[in-house]
Formats: sequence, structure tokens, C-alpha cells
Amino acid sequence: MSAIREIWRFPIKSVGGETVPEAMVGPIGIEHDRGWGIVDLSTGLTLTARREPALLYASASVVDGSVVVTIPDGTETDDDSMLSTWLERDVELRAAGPEDRGTFEISLAEDEQTDWVQWEGGEGSFHDSGRRRLTIVAEESLRDWDRRRFRLNVLTDGPVGAEIEMFDQKVRVGDCVVDIIKMVDRCVVVTRPQPEGIDRDLSVLKTVNAELEGNLGVGGTIDTPGRIAVGDQIEIVES
Repeated sequence: MSAIREIWRFPIKSVGGETVPEAMVGPIGIEHDRGWGIVDLSTGLTLTARREPALLYASASVVDGSVVVTIPDGTETDDDSMLSTWLERDVELRAAGPEDRGTFEISLAEDEQTDWVQWEGGEGSFHDSGRRRLTIVAEESLRDWDRRRFRLNVLTDGPVGAEIEMFDQKVRVGDCVVDIIKMVDRCVVVTRPQPEGIDRDLSVLKTVNAELEGNLGVGGTIDTPGRIAVGDQIEIVES
């Protein structure tokens, strides 16, 4: 058994998020997590840090149910024209409706210059996948890496690898039950720089690939919605 140390939500896909002391977990995950995306109007695709690394230098928070973006110069905004000026392309900050899903792209080439392919994320949000609506990792599994590199929702006080033991299990997290069905695979984004002292570090992905089979963290679908809070217990309830 372990307990929740931190809860993170990331209101906008690929943009930095915020910690919260408690959160409601609904059928598609933590309320407001990946609830918005920045859409490139020339392509219709939802931007990710793979295509637009500048997103990593912004952060987002939810205030009275609305999202606020803080861009690198410190400006707080939700204005499409201001976001377009910052990103040097025409974009729209878009909220996900119940049947919406993001369309993303990823490069299969090592140099990330060619071989871009597209896929659709989970319905009702801008999550990468409908199979990881809530993600979990043990604090010790992060070694000395900054947790903000990995954009996971729940940080626990368990030992190294505690989250792996949850794989293919139903897990009670606070008042909700999560069906853990997916290891969270990692890409080059975890190596990229971010504000406040997160430098470019290629060794992060090399280590994840060499020692963790390319995965860090687990994710799943919501079996039973409920509230979670820092300090709540996490336990396996069904194999």
C-alpha cells in the first residue's frame, strides 16, 4: 500500500500544469486534465511538444473553470491572437467537447524531420490515449529526474517500481478505482529543456530505454469515478 504525495493536472496538452491538493476524477480522468488543446488552424492538428517545443515553456492553470495560459514572457492569456503571435502560427485554444478527440502527429525518424504520422487520442479530451486517463508513478522511480519532464498525474510515496506492480490490476486511488492497463511509453520530449532549471538531458531517455524498456509510469481507465486527495491511500483491489 502507498499514499498520494502529489496530484498534477495539465489543462492544456503539452503545456506545463499545476499541482492541486485534491481533484475529482471522472470517467475521462482528473477534471480539466488535458481539457484543452492548442490547434494549428492550417492543419487542424492539435499541437504537441514534438512538433512545437515552445509549448514546454508555457504553463496553464484553471481558474473558476476556465483555463489561463502563462506564456514565457509572463503574460497570462486565453486569447487566440496572442497565442498565435507567440507561436508564430495561427492557432486556436480549443476546449474538448464530450465527443471530441485530438488528432496528433509524431515523427518516426530519428532526426524528427520526416516520417510524420498521425493518430487520434481519447474521446472527450486531448489525452494521447483513451487507455491512460489517469497516470501514476512512485516518487522513487523518478530517481533524480525532475517530475515535470514526465507529465504524470499521481505521484506516490511507494518504492522504486511500485507502480509496475499495479499493471493489469484494478487499483483504488482515494475514492476512485482505476483499471491499470497501460505502461506509459516515453519519447524524446522527456529530454527537452523546460523553465526553472530543467536542461536538455539526452541521458534521461537513454536510461529509460536501456533500463525500463522505454516506459515510466502506468496508466489506466476509470472504473469507478471519485475524489482523490493528497494523503489518500492507493491499494490493489482486484487482479
